[in-house]
Amino acid sequence: MPLIFTLIWNALLIAQWIVLAQALMSWLINFQVLNIRQPLVYQLWSFLGRILEPVYAPIRRMLPSMSGVDFSPLVVLIGIMVLQQLLPHNQMAFY
Repeated sequence: MPLIFTLIWNALLIAQWIVLAQALMSWLINFQVLNIRQPLVYQLWSFLGRILEPVYAPIRRMLPSMSGVDFSPLVVLIGIMVLQQLLPHNQMAFY
């Protein structure tokens, strides 16, 4: 396998886990399992927000308002999964 293919594949896996971690953390914060006033929770939440907000912002502008429900993480996850499906089928382009 070429190095660039492996790097792209691993970057997609890492991005997928980061989006899932942020989504799970948002649920835990909304259900008051995690407290945003705790320094470690706040730092992690802030870090994930700084990483993912540039990805979510254009998607939020395109999606209609859904009464407070944010579907941008779901759209990003679907996009990552589509790329993960397309990559192996186009592997020969990396040679």
